[in-house]
Amino acid sequence: MLLNLAVLNWFFEPLQFAFMQRSLAVAVMVGIICSVVGSYLMVQRLALLGDAISHSVLPGLAIAFWLGINIFVGAFIAGVISTVIIGWIHTRSPIKEDAAMGIVFSAFFALGITLITTIQRDNKIDLNHFLFGNILGVTPGDVRDTAIIAALVLVTVFLLYKELLFYSFDPLGAQAGGLPTGMLNAGLMVLIALTVVASMKVVGVILVLSLLIAPGATAYLLVPRLHQVMVLGAGIGVFSSVSGMYLSYYVNLSSGPAIVLVVSALFALAFLFSPRHGVLVGPGRGRSWQQLQALLRFKGSRP
Repeated sequence: MLLNLAVLNWFFEPLQFAFMQRSLAVAVMVGIICSVVGSYLMVQRLALLGDAISHSVLPGLAIAFWLGINIFVGAFIAGVISTVIIGWIHTRSPIKEDAAMGIVFSAFFALGITLITTIQRDNKIDLNHFLFGNILGVTPGDVRDTAIIAALVLVTVFLLYKELLFYSFDPLGAQAGGLPTGMLNAGLMVLIALTVVASMKVVGVILVLSLLIAPGATAYLLVPRLHQVMVLGAGIGVFSSVSGMYLSYYVNLSSGPAIVLVVSALFALAFLFSPRHGVLVGPGRGRSWQQLQALLRFKGSRP
C-alpha cells in the first residue's frame, strides 16, 4: 500500500506545476506526429530530408522574431522554401537529391546562425534555445499552436493515408495509376515542415531528426505494416517524450537530450532483441555473429 502511494506521488508530483503540464502536453503531441510523419520518411529512405528541413527553418524563425510575427509561421515558410529549392536543384541539374539537400541545408543553417547572432547582439535576447529546445519554457500559446499543427497533420494523414502509402512504396506505379504524385510529394513536404516547426520547442532543430526517425525505425523492427509502424511508433514517441520529461524533472537533465536518449535506447533494445530482426535473437543472428567475427578478424589482420 505504501509502495503504491509512493509510486503515485512520484508520478503526480510533477503534474502539480503548470509548466510541467504544458510541457507534457506538447511532448505527447510532438511524439505522436513525429512518429506518424517520420514513418513516411523512413520507408522512402529520406531521413536526410528531415534533417535538412529542420536546419533550414532557422532563418525563418530569426526573421519572424525580428519582424515581430509568430515564429512558427516564419519557420514553416523557410522550411517550405528550402524544400522547393532542393527539388528545383535536383530536377534541373544532374546533382543528386542528397547532394542538393546538403547544399541547401548548410546554406540555410549558416544564414540562420548569422541572423540569430546579429539579432542577439542588437536585442540582447537569447535565441539559442531554438537550436537545442526549451520544452520547460512553453507558453499556453505554444500549446495552442502545437495542437493546431498536430490536428492538421493527423487529419491530413488520415484522409490521404492510402494515396501516401502507394506513393511512398511505388512512386512510378502511383504516377501510372493517375495519382497526382507531384501534389502528394509537396503535401508530404509540408507535413514534414509543420512537424519540424512543432518540434522546435521540444528538442530544437538539431535533435528533431531523432524524434522523426527513431520511433518509426524502432517500430519497423517490431511490426511489418506501415499503419502498425505508425501506431506503435506513436506509442514509442509518447513514452520517450514523457519518460524524458520525468528524467529531466527528477535527475536534473536537459529535457530535449533526455528525450532523445530514451528513444535512442529503445531503438538499441529493438535492434538487439527484436524477434523479427534482432541481432542477438532474430532469425539472422548466426549470420550477424559471423559478420562481426569476420570484421574483427579483418581489423586484427591490418597492420
